[in-house]
Amino acid sequence: MSAPSDAVVIGLLEAAPDAIIGVDRDGRITVVNAQTVRMFGYERHELIGEPIEMLVPHRFRPRHPAHRRDYLIDPQPRAMGAGVPLAALRKDGSEFPAEISLSALVSEDMVVAAVRDVSDRIRREAKFQGLLEAAPDAIVGVAGDGRITLVNAQAERLFGYPRSELLGLPIETLVPDSARTRHPGHRHRYFADPEPRPMGSGSQLSGRRRDGSEFPAEISLSALETEDGLIVSAAIRDVSERIEAAAERQRMEAEHQRLAAVAERERLEAQLHQAQRLESLGQLAGGVAHDFNNLLAVMLNYTTLVADLLEEAAADDPGGSWSQAAGDLQQVLRAGQRATELTHQLLAFGRREVVRPRVLDLNVVIREVEQLLLRTLGEHIRLHAELDPGLRPVLADPGQIEQVLLNLAVNARDAMPGGGTLTVHTGNHVVGQGGDQSMRPAAPPGRYVRLRVADTGVGIPADVLERVFEPFFTTKPAGEGTGLGLATVYGIVTQAGGYANLHSTVGAGTTFVALLPVTHEVAAATAQPSAPQQLKRGGETILVVEDEAALRAVTERILTRNGYQVLTASSGPEAIKAVEDRHLHIDLLLTDVIMPHMHGQQLAEEIRRVRPELPVVFMSGYAQPFITGEGTLEPHTILITKPFSQPELLDRLRDALDGI
Repeated sequence: MSAPSDAVVIGLLEAAPDAIIGVDRDGRITVVNAQTVRMFGYERHELIGEPIEMLVPHRFRPRHPAHRRDYLIDPQPRAMGAGVPLAALRKDGSEFPAEISLSALVSEDMVVAAVRDVSDRIRREAKFQGLLEAAPDAIVGVAGDGRITLVNAQAERLFGYPRSELLGLPIETLVPDSARTRHPGHRHRYFADPEPRPMGSGSQLSGRRRDGSEFPAEISLSALETEDGLIVSAAIRDVSERIEAAAERQRMEAEHQRLAAVAERERLEAQLHQAQRLESLGQLAGGVAHDFNNLLAVMLNYTTLVADLLEEAAADDPGGSWSQAAGDLQQVLRAGQRATELTHQLLAFGRREVVRPRVLDLNVVIREVEQLLLRTLGEHIRLHAELDPGLRPVLADPGQIEQVLLNLAVNARDAMPGGGTLTVHTGNHVVGQGGDQSMRPAAPPGRYVRLRVADTGVGIPADVLERVFEPFFTTKPAGEGTGLGLATVYGIVTQAGGYANLHSTVGAGTTFVALLPVTHEVAAATAQPSAPQQLKRGGETILVVEDEAALRAVTERILTRNGYQVLTASSGPEAIKAVEDRHLHIDLLLTDVIMPHMHGQQLAEEIRRVRPELPVVFMSGYAQPFITGEGTLEPHTILITKPFSQPELLDRLRDALDGI
């Protein structure tokens, strides 16, 4: 192959991207190309023949001739300034970093220097290095042989190695012992397919510090093309704090759940304790009411007998003192009636009241008692009824529902002395899964009818609100309240299988809410009260069983004076002996429910084995669940509640004897 022509050589020199400078043995410039003119700012004629030191910064000129002579002694091609850039001097006195490649043309007795301005590259590298050092993650560059070629300050801090020690170490140095044998294989696979990818976000990775300790890490890999070839850059993040924070959040959430569970348990325990306390008080109230009803039955009926005699005497002597005595005795009877109402309240609170439930529409009951509510409230309080026309039926005693409404109306009237509004609202309601925890007790899922009675009164303080359903608890002055109003309401609702609660805000009024279970039966028409009838009398023989001697005596007297034959017994076993005597004719058994040795239901069952057709009438002031089915009369059961009046006793006995 022939040598290139001079024209070709000159063309290559002029097109070269680097400054090409030829220097003779004396250090004089003999050849320059166009890039030299552009790079140093001299015209070509200004450079030819001048010493090469004119392009060297003044501080380096004293040493430069010696370097030039050393090269001429061993004129091998070499690169200079690749590791640490050299400096070159322009015509205007400015300096720039340079890399220089030297080669000798022995035939021409000349050294050729290719000078490259690396200012841009150094700026890029400085910018890259600045970003690298400012990175929050540890940056480690790895060459194909696994040696570390690049680190930043965060890598020094994270791994505990100085930079000079990290550079050149195998990357496996920073990998935990348990993963070192597998790591080279992973590295080789990544170099074969160098796509950016995150590692450790799903499965936890670990790094190893100089002191041997390990830390959890997330790593992002990327490939960088450099002059030295492909390197893998790993951005390593210590996620210890994040994992600790996540663990702390979990711990706090668990603690929050635990505290919530404790609070819920304490709330439920408080509700249970209150329910147990109310149940205990209810049993006490029921027991007191039972004994008191027996006493009242004796007092009222003997008083009635005396009142009848006094009225006859007063009729014979209109101007005498008998009239005054008869009037006084009527006051005693009225006081006895008020005492009777009090015992009914006690029984209703204790869920021991005998109820006669039927399928009913709450709207009908409210409309029927509306006029009575208006009279109770007074003219200064407005009554507003919001009744759902599509209301579902419930199973309840209408008389007890009326008592609930009246008790609430009385409380509302006292809470609104300056006037206000009482709203009675009904509507269908569904309790979803989990139940309604706001009710007392918590209402289970199901379909209900909701009764809401709200006033615009003074409201109830929070410390009082928790106790409003307790019996005998009242905020009224002594002598102005029994403390049984809301306790009675609560007892009636729960006895009907319902749930109740009271919500109140001081200054904004009080709202009572009751949920009564829906029944699938059709609502029956409300019975109309019958006109008073003449007392029914007869001559049948009645067996009276009552353990209270005074009540047994007054009952015998009432029946005897109304034409009945009477046999008496003080206990169940004594009554059974009388029934077993076939010579005794008995037309009806009238028995108390609660008696020692044998209760009324057991007595009735024993007697019906001997005389199956014998009618039975029960009397009690305290109806136990085993006789009345959770306080509800069983079908065809006739029960006279104490204290009973003479007309009531005679009417019920006549109904039983006549088979009505």
